[in-house]
Amino acid sequence: MTTAVVVGSGPNGLAAALTLAAAGLQVRVIEAADELGGGIRSSELTLPGLVHDECSGMHPLVLCSAFAERFDLAGAGLTWRWAPAEFAHPLDDGRGGVAVRSVSETAAGLGKGGPGWQHTFGPLTERFGTISQEFLQPVLHIPRHPLHLARFGAYAGLPATLLARRFRTPEAQALFTGVAVHSFRPLDTLASSAIGVALTTAAHAFGWPVAEGGSAAIRDAILARAAEHGVQFETGRRVTSLDELGGPDLVMLDTSPAAAARIAGDRMPRHVHRAYLRYRHGPGAFKVDFAVEGGVPWAHEGSRSAGTVHLGGGVKEMAAAERDVAAGRMPARPFVLVGQQYLADKTRSAGDVHPLYAYAHVPAGFTGDATEAITARIEQFAPGFRDRIRATYVRSTTQMSRHNANYVAGDIVTGANDAWQLVFRPRPAPDPYATGVPGVSLCSAATPPGAGAHGMCGYNAAQRALARL
Repeated sequence: MTTAVVVGSGPNGLAAALTLAAAGLQVRVIEAADELGGGIRSSELTLPGLVHDECSGMHPLVLCSAFAERFDLAGAGLTWRWAPAEFAHPLDDGRGGVAVRSVSETAAGLGKGGPGWQHTFGPLTERFGTISQEFLQPVLHIPRHPLHLARFGAYAGLPATLLARRFRTPEAQALFTGVAVHSFRPLDTLASSAIGVALTTAAHAFGWPVAEGGSAAIRDAILARAAEHGVQFETGRRVTSLDELGGPDLVMLDTSPAAAARIAGDRMPRHVHRAYLRYRHGPGAFKVDFAVEGGVPWAHEGSRSAGTVHLGGGVKEMAAAERDVAAGRMPARPFVLVGQQYLADKTRSAGDVHPLYAYAHVPAGFTGDATEAITARIEQFAPGFRDRIRATYVRSTTQMSRHNANYVAGDIVTGANDAWQLVFRPRPAPDPYATGVPGVSLCSAATPPGAGAHGMCGYNAAQRALARL
């Protein structure tokens, strides 16, 4: 029987393993940590009974994932839940913007910024089923829906600060820019709108759902399907060389490019080895999980019902903070993402005490403590928040990389999202998953289409590996 070994059990490693096993291969997964799942793990980090997502918390692209659809993860026990609103962006004095599933309802709440919002995201939302099929694969391909992709690309290629002007009012501009900041890159650079346009359109097309019971439920659904196909798992073992794997027909590496180069060693062609070592990682994330009694007392009413809240002030303030982070400087008031998953999933709370997920954008490898900066940022827009905190759990950039070796220096998106790497990650090649070593593929979020719990990097890589086989 044809055999395969998958190194790493994040969502992409698990997706690759299941895809290969469903094709009839005998598959073994080896994970360095004691627990499977990588970025889709959940646990009681603060108080008993409170379920916190350890990394990936909201999942905008899972519902348009060919992998999730093919293997019917919902039929394997995975249940999706939605908050009343998808995301919000508060400003001072109780002002702010909020996005809901309906484009027209969102636009109606944005005043003079509404027409620009409707004109931008209305047509994209109608076509998002075909558009998402195009960008959830390598950028360099022959598109099946070129006109739809061209409309998406016309907005995605712009600097986020330029596209934001289309929305006219401070509330609407901040609402979009807060999503664009998910790219972890300066907002005045080419294609810095790409991730913001994709995730905003996804919010209107499918919402930003959370997994009932925590993101680990995604892992458990994939594991249930993997068990049906006889996939074997080994935890607590770090692979350092291909020689340790016993000569399988295929090897899938759910690792950073640098780690893949180390594992492949001299077998990897020199030009690929050099490219992997030159692969650029992005800024870091400093995460604080809170146990909060009574929820967050947001001054902006729309933020009280939003699953995700972006805290960054106006466009100029966010742009300045992201420039500082990219230059290795810690901003005085960093961008902070807050996840209120409990609004969608009541099983995560214990009575009136709720788990709150928050991280700040910080320089790569930041060695300071951003706990107070994150707490102060929330307090700025939710006076009285400090008085409701009952416990905290902190994970610095160093702890992030220890928790998951793919998060180099705290880079939770596994690679800088500059224009070059958006197109050519992890290196310029006809097959971005091929390592140059026969039978060995890279399948982590360093490959297209990038970070997320959608599993498409692993699914795409496994499909290519099967085609070569």
